Amino acid sequence: MSRPPANRFPATFAALREHDEAAFVPFLMAGDGGIDTTERLLDAVVEAGADVIELGVPFSDPMADGPALQRAAERALKAGTTLTGVLDLVARFRKRSEVPIVLFGYANPFLAFGAEGLAQAASGVGVDGLLCVDMPPDEADQLRLPLRRSGIDMIFLLAPTSTAERIDRVLGVASGFVYFVSVAGTTGVKAADTEAIAGLVARIRARTPLPVGIGFGITRTEQATAVAQMADAVVVGTEISRRIEAASDRADAVAQVGSLARDMKRATHRSGRGR
Repeated sequence: MSRPPANRFPATFAALREHDEAAFVPFLMAGDGGIDTTERLLDAVVEAGADVIELGVPFSDPMADGPALQRAAERALKAGTTLTGVLDLVARFRKRSEVPIVLFGYANPFLAFGAEGLAQAASGVGVDGLLCVDMPPDEADQLRLPLRRSGIDMIFLLAPTSTAERIDRVLGVASGFVYFVSVAGTTGVKAADTEAIAGLVARIRARTPLPVGIGFGITRTEQATAVAQMADAVVVGTEISRRIEAASDRADAVAQVGSLARDMKRATHRSGRGR
């Protein structure tokens, strides 16, 4: 059996620590505006300094997503986006970039594809991680174990409402990084209250060597700056989808998202040194 490819997360986070930066992690809904638009957006956020990219796999019932991301998923599905098409997109992206990719989605499309087949296909095109929003760690081995054998990390969520037992369970199986949801509820509906979550994030970081990223509710650079002081990664999704939705055309969408990404990346430089 051939060895799985080397995962890109360790080197990425090590380099960021050396430069005193948090990772900027933009979320793009694959196929919103068409796969070709997503491909251009991928290049735009990489040029702007994205350290890791979350690539959404559209699903018809995205229960964890707020209105903006729900509409993005609907547009992507209407454009004919499939999981196979998303994997093909990653394969093309890998020919020109080594920025780590996380597939973000729901159990239905992943399991319909088949856990073993998905692990092999995702590894083959260069996916580094997978986050399945509606699959808790207690039920995740059907995906997590095939992914692990293929060198892909399965990312799990923690929230302000997570119990001590839940935190222990997640930290016991997590790899790659831990995703802390900054607000209770769906994405982009409430703003992140960084003061309220700082203590819990610090306790989580003290209990795991894994990087901890924070997402949901980060729409402004001031929030990104505050999150970068307490976490290893800053995830921005809803505001990107809003910019795409409001854009006059594809070129405008790419320009708007690129500008936002540059501002957000600058906000993750803790010491102000940059690279």
